[in-house]
Amino acid sequence: MVSRRAPRQARVPDDRLVYAVGDIHGRRDLLDELLSRIEADQARRAPAETLVIFLGDLIDRGPDSRGVVERLIDYAAGPVACRFLMGNHEEVFLKALRGDLRALRFLIRIGGRETILSYGIDEEEYRALDFAELMASLQARVPQSHVDFLAGFERWVEEGDYLFVHAGIRPGVPLEAQKDSDLRWIRDDFLRHREDFGRIVVHGHSISDDADLRPNRIGIDTGAFASGKLTAIALQGGERWFLSTGPSA
Repeated sequence: MVSRRAPRQARVPDDRLVYAVGDIHGRRDLLDELLSRIEADQARRAPAETLVIFLGDLIDRGPDSRGVVERLIDYAAGPVACRFLMGNHEEVFLKALRGDLRALRFLIRIGGRETILSYGIDEEEYRALDFAELMASLQARVPQSHVDFLAGFERWVEEGDYLFVHAGIRPGVPLEAQKDSDLRWIRDDFLRHREDFGRIVVHGHSISDDADLRPNRIGIDTGAFASGKLTAIALQGGERWFLSTGPSA
C-alpha cells in the first residue's frame, strides 16, 4: 500500500460495519468476487449494522457495464443496506442518454464504447451508425430502470470520521458548497493537498496499484478494469482493513 505516514486515527460507530467499494468499470466478474469476499468477511465478525458504499464509476472500459448495473440493482434490493455515489462516468452516460451528442462523443473517448456494446449494439452496427443514430439506438436499449437507478446516485456519504466521495473535494471549501464537478472529477488539487480535511476522505477515481493511504485521505481505485484488482475498504470502530480480488488478495 502506498503511504507516506499512517492516516490519523478515525472511527465509525462500534455497532456499524462499513464497506466501500472502488471503481468497478464494467467488471461484473470482479464485482461478484468482491461481494462474495465482503459476505464472507461480514460473517466472520460480530453482528453489526452493515452498510456497503459504492464509490461510483460502475460503467465504461470493462466488458460488462450492463451486467454490473443489473447486479447492483438486485443487490440494492437485498438485505444489506447500500448507497451509491455518482461517478464522472455515470454523469457523462446520463447526459448522453438525455440526447446530448457532445456527451456521447466524450463518453466514447473515456471508455463508453464497451458500455454501448454491453447494451446489445454489436460491432458492425456500432461502426455503421453516425452519432445521432447511435444515440437513438442506445436510448432504445438502456432500460428505464437502469437510468432511474443511476440518476438516483448521491454526491457523498458521511459515516463517523469518514467522508466518502467519488473523486475528492476542493480544499478549503465547505462540504455543502462543493461543486459536483469537483466531487466527480477533481484530481491534482485534492491529491496534492497535505492538510487535514476534517474527516478522512475515502475516494476512487485516481488509480493506484494498491490502496493509497495518506494522513488525510484513502484512495481505493486500483484500476480493476485493467489490473483485475477491485478493492474495498472495511471499517468498524477504530479498525480499518482491505479486501480485494485476485490471487494475491
